[in-house]
Amino acid sequence: MRLKQINLAGFKSFVDPTHIPVPGQLVGIVGPNGCGKSNVIDAVRWVLGETSARHLRGETMQDVLFNGSGQRQAVNRASVELVFDNSLGKAGGQWASYAEISVRRVLNRDADSSYYINNIHVRRRDVADIFLGTGLGSRAYAIVEQGMISRVIEAKPEELRVFLEEAAGVSKYRERRRETELRLRDTRDNLLRVEDIRQELDKQLEHLQSQAEVATRYHELQGQLRNTQHLLWLLRRQEAAAQRARHAREIERLGLELEAETTRLREIENRLEGMRAQHYRASDEVQAAQGAFYESNAETARLEQEIAHQRENRHRVEREITELQTQLEQDRGQIAAAQAELREWQGSLSEAAERVAKTEEAVQAEAGKLPVAEETFRATRNRHDELRRALALAEQGLEVEQTKRAHAVQLLEQLGQRAQRLQDERDALEPTDAERLARLDDEISSLEATLRAARESLAALEAELPQAEQAAREADAALEAGVQRMSGLEARLHALSQLQERLAHGANTEGWLDAHGLDQSPRLWQSIRIEAGWEDALEAVLRERLNAIALEHLTQTETWFADPPPGKIAVYALSNVASGTAQAWSGYEPLHRYVSCTDPRIEAAVGEWLHQVYIVPSASDGLAARGELPAGAMLVTRDGHAFMRHSVSFHAPDTELHGVLSRQREIEELEGTMDAVRGEVASLREQAGLADQEVGKRRARLDELRQTISDHQQQGHATQMEALRLAQINERVAERTRQIADELAEVEAQTQAADETGSSAGARSAELRVEATELGNQVGLANDLYRRSETVLDLQRRALQEARDAAQQALFSQHTCNNKINDIDNSIKAVSESVERLSGTLVARQQELGRYDEASLQEQLQKALALRAEREQTLARARDAQEGMEGQLKSADEERHACEQKLEPLREKVADTRLKEQEARLNEAQFAQQLVEAAAAEEELAASLEKGTRPSALQAEIGRLNEEISALGAVNLAALEELQAARERKDYLDAQSRDLTEAMATLEDAIRRIDRETRERLLQTFDEVNRHFSELFPALFGGGNARLLLTGEEILDAGIQVTAQPPGKKNTSIHLLSGGEKALTALALVFSLFQLNPAPFCLLDEVDAPLDDHNTGRFCDLVKKMSQQSQFLFISHNKITMEVGEQLLGITMQEPGVSRVVAVDIEEAMKLSEEAA
Repeated sequence: MRLKQINLAGFKSFVDPTHIPVPGQLVGIVGPNGCGKSNVIDAVRWVLGETSARHLRGETMQDVLFNGSGQRQAVNRASVELVFDNSLGKAGGQWASYAEISVRRVLNRDADSSYYINNIHVRRRDVADIFLGTGLGSRAYAIVEQGMISRVIEAKPEELRVFLEEAAGVSKYRERRRETELRLRDTRDNLLRVEDIRQELDKQLEHLQSQAEVATRYHELQGQLRNTQHLLWLLRRQEAAAQRARHAREIERLGLELEAETTRLREIENRLEGMRAQHYRASDEVQAAQGAFYESNAETARLEQEIAHQRENRHRVEREITELQTQLEQDRGQIAAAQAELREWQGSLSEAAERVAKTEEAVQAEAGKLPVAEETFRATRNRHDELRRALALAEQGLEVEQTKRAHAVQLLEQLGQRAQRLQDERDALEPTDAERLARLDDEISSLEATLRAARESLAALEAELPQAEQAAREADAALEAGVQRMSGLEARLHALSQLQERLAHGANTEGWLDAHGLDQSPRLWQSIRIEAGWEDALEAVLRERLNAIALEHLTQTETWFADPPPGKIAVYALSNVASGTAQAWSGYEPLHRYVSCTDPRIEAAVGEWLHQVYIVPSASDGLAARGELPAGAMLVTRDGHAFMRHSVSFHAPDTELHGVLSRQREIEELEGTMDAVRGEVASLREQAGLADQEVGKRRARLDELRQTISDHQQQGHATQMEALRLAQINERVAERTRQIADELAEVEAQTQAADETGSSAGARSAELRVEATELGNQVGLANDLYRRSETVLDLQRRALQEARDAAQQALFSQHTCNNKINDIDNSIKAVSESVERLSGTLVARQQELGRYDEASLQEQLQKALALRAEREQTLARARDAQEGMEGQLKSADEERHACEQKLEPLREKVADTRLKEQEARLNEAQFAQQLVEAAAAEEELAASLEKGTRPSALQAEIGRLNEEISALGAVNLAALEELQAARERKDYLDAQSRDLTEAMATLEDAIRRIDRETRERLLQTFDEVNRHFSELFPALFGGGNARLLLTGEEILDAGIQVTAQPPGKKNTSIHLLSGGEKALTALALVFSLFQLNPAPFCLLDEVDAPLDDHNTGRFCDLVKKMSQQSQFLFISHNKITMEVGEQLLGITMQEPGVSRVVAVDIEEAMKLSEEAA
């Protein structure tokens, strides 16, 4: 696959949709610092599935969203898309058929990331699967960002192994192994659960079996209970019907009696109704008289109230007139007092104006003196401040010089101590024993030779092992086939034997035969043989006699007629008399010639039964020869069809004896075959055992060789590490000796400088001390002058403030007089207006008082009182007439009430009888409904109901059955169904257990196969990468050597350690290299991985930053060479690196915080590089 284009939108600084084309094999990205170039690397890493915000230079995954700038708002969606050219079909899996593949990742601020391949929503794992084993991924070696070079070199051995796995293409194997282990763990868990369920199910089956027996008994008792309950309901329904008829007759009698009393009550009520009408008329007259009386009362009360109201208003007006006259006198007095006060305040105003003029003159005089005092104060204060600053500078300089001198003394003491420590350390340094180092090198060489020989033996034995394993598998397969054949034969023989055994002991006659001692007697078909093909013919002739039992004498059957057998049984007598030889008839052979007997004593009976029975080749021959047969003779075909002179019998396999002879012959043949098969299986089992032993021996030898190799590798590794440790010690001793010499020279130079600094600081301190003393005296004199001028200024300011306060007080008094005069004028005007208003009100109240007239109202009141007395008498007469009518009405009502009381018992009796009749009807309907709902056969129940049966007896039977049901305890009514379901589930779980066991074996074998393939590929890849690394390192450095070492014996778990020695250096650790040397070493390692497994493209982010021009040129030559196999997209500020690029893309940030892509040429790139530098 080749990268064609990178599309970004909303990702970090690329807020606008941005398209970055990747047209060639070497594409450079240039631009000034901070323009967003490294965001391109982050975008590629993010779309390939990176989930760590730290590796994307952020704190949270939300940091990849554009967060806004001075002119732009934050966005809520980020999208990055990689477009690949897959025209060669190198993509794996289902995407291989696509000529172009688009991988896109989208993140919303309020949601998780979404992944798409060719606009199809996929999982993150699906994206990772495309690049497994290609060197691409969120943490793979094909993306080399800023700082990653140092991390590669300084990475832990386990972290470096990840790069080797990616280069070997085994990351997909490791992922597959992890999935297989997960499935294996799930399978084990499932098997454990299945086994637990099976054990529980066994217990449940036992429990359900007992519950099923209880449920069966429960159903029986419930049947009896239902039948008894139905009988009880039928009997109760019959009794309810009889009660209903009896109550209906009683209701009819009581109804007639109730009707007579009701007629009498109606007559009384009619008479009472007339009396009530008269009473209503009397009540209307009372109400009319009462209304007229109430009207007179209302008129009288109105007149009395109007007279009282008039008197109250008169008194109120008189009070108001008195109050108005008093208020007028008070207002006139208030006006006179205000006019006098006004004249007093006008005099005070003239005096206040004179004081204001005098105080203003005093303020102007004091204000003229203040500027002179202020100018004098500023001059003395400035002089005082200048002298104090000069004094402070002198004191500060003195303190600095004293500090320098003290520091110089302290530094001289420290330098002396450091020099002594360095001399002591130099004297203590000792190199290691050179002879011991040489012995270790010899041991390493010897171990390597031993390891090579052991590996050769191991390879030869591993090549032989598959052949032995194949032979063992072939032997096992042959043995399995033989065992299966033997098992099939045994199953067939067992089935045929069981069938014959059932025929020998008939189910319906077994007990009878056992009682007569014939259960072990052989049957006829067990003692005769017939040629193949004629079994149906013999079965058609003998029929049930094939199952006949042999007896010594037929007289044994005399007692059987009193106790005949329950089924068909034929017997025959054994005889030593030989039967005659059967003769042919008209060319047709007798059937007897094809029959042989294992016991000669049965030949007489068989000969008798087969006498004159001949065989014909076909049915047409039998029909043709039938008419010439002698009396009692029979022709029979192979199919069993029989022909006699006057009849034809068609044979059909309609009895259980059908095939008994052919089965017997097959049983004998199977017994003979089984012996031969058992011998073959024993031989095959022996061969399989020998093959397994041979495989076991070879595997044991392989394990022994592997252990030997592992021991030697471990010993060699320990020896190498010891030799490396000793060499590192020597190098560290030499390096430390040189460092101590340099440090001692540096200490001597620092000591001389510190001595000179201390002397200079002492001389300068003396000069500054004299200068500080003189300045201190001058500061004292200036301070006295400053304090005196400050006092004079304060006195002048207080005098000016006192004059201003007096002027302010005079002006305030003037304003107070003006305000008071205005208030008095306003008050006089208001009181004058009040006097005028009160005078008008007084005249109006005097006029109102003259309008009140009480005499006419008193005359109207006397007339109203006389009319009320007359109407009161009319009301009394109407009430007397009403009371007399009420007495008559009460007597008639008492008579009606007595009649109703006599009717009430009759009604209650009728109602009670009707309730009883209704109750009987409901009981009858209820029991009938219960019988219908229970689907009871009423005719059968009525027939089974004995005469004289009482409900109490049936109820007692129901109680007994309920007690028996209760005695059963808790009954699982679904026990029978649950028992069947549990058995079916047990069968299913047994099959599932077998399947899970087989699946576990398959998964474990898959894990072993994955480990073997992974180990082989890792070993091969390690050797290849080590070889490339040792070749590329000298090419980049112009010499030196480097290699990779395993930190363990098992490569599946071992880490990788890098050792590198540039030309002319014997460093013992990679950490002793400079930054540039580390960068070149890391590049050599990454490019070694590339040469073995070139990734589709490689991203390099300023990896040339630590390199000088010379090393940068070597780096560029190597990149240009490797670009023939992979695309390279690099970010750089180095003009040498820029010259290598076939195309250059510029990243700018003209708008703050927003990155854009621009096209650049080489000259522009040079300028950008120089600006960045």
